[in-house]
Amino acid sequence: MAEPTPRRNEPRLRPAPLLFEPAEVAADPEHFFDLESIDDPRALLARATELTQAFRAATDRAVEFQAMAAAQLADPRRFDRLTPADIAAQAEWTEDYAKKMVEFGRDLMRGVEGPRHVDPV
Repeated sequence: MAEPTPRRNEPRLRPAPLLFEPAEVAADPEHFFDLESIDDPRALLARATELTQAFRAATDRAVEFQAMAAAQLADPRRFDRLTPADIAAQAEWTEDYAKKMVEFGRDLMRGVEGPRHVDPV
C-alpha cells in the first residue's frame, strides 16, 4: 500500500521522474520504461522500486485532485451542482464511493487532516 501523502505543511518527496516513452517504443508490449534492458538485478530492483514509488505518489496526488473536483461539483452553492450519483457515473465509481470522495475533497479544501486515501473497494 502506498505511503500517505505528506500533510500540507510537510514538503513532498520528489519520486523518480516518470519519463514519457516514444510512441514506437510504448507500442511494444514488452517495453516498460526501459526496465527490460537492465541486466543487473540490483539496478533493476532499484529502478523498479523508484518507478513503483513514483506511480504511488502520482496516484495519491491524482486521487486528491479527484476528490477536490468531486467536492466542487457537488457544492450546493453551484447552480449546476451534481448529485453523488451523477459524479459516480462520470468517474465510474459507486455512489457510496462518490459520497466519500466528496467529503474527502471538502476536508482537503478546508485543510482538515485525516485519512489520506479513500479505498474504492
